[in-house]
Amino acid sequence: MTTRSRRSRARWAIAPTDAGRPVNPTELPLRDLHLPEAVGWWPPAPGWWLLFLVVIAVLALLIRAYLRRRARTAARRFALRQLQTRCDEYGRHANAVLLASQLSELLRRTMLAYAPRTDIAGLTGEAWLAWLDRDLDRPHFSAGDGRPLIEWPYRDPETAIDRSDVAALVDVVRLRLRTPVGDAS
Repeated sequence: MTTRSRRSRARWAIAPTDAGRPVNPTELPLRDLHLPEAVGWWPPAPGWWLLFLVVIAVLALLIRAYLRRRARTAARRFALRQLQTRCDEYGRHANAVLLASQLSELLRRTMLAYAPRTDIAGLTGEAWLAWLDRDLDRPHFSAGDGRPLIEWPYRDPETAIDRSDVAALVDVVRLRLRTPVGDAS
């Protein structure tokens, strides 16, 4: 054996124990294993940043679409509240002639919010009823329960009008207010 190989063996050899007794493991100068720290959640990886930006952009577009739709339907919502107010007032005064003129005015004001003034402002009588029938499934105004809009305002206020006719007129007006005009939704 060469000197060199003896030295290398000696370097790696286990040190003899004191008088042949085994060594107590608690007396050895060893340290515990050190595990690496857990991976933190901040800062996120670039993919998470990209996903966050996409989610924010989609939410912004959805909120924008919601607000635009809400603005487009504001006149309709207001008109439906006004219709309910007019019906409540009718319950107190029971004057169908007054109610018919109020409903006609309400319809005209609401439709002016959806169509050009030049198309609506000059319409009266049959032409007005025909315009109100636009976009409805059948002619509710010109040949249905909405016809009293042009007849009742010119009646004597003391004339008795059946409550079922009034209810039918209110239902038709409510249908017109709920149905979008043209491409307005």
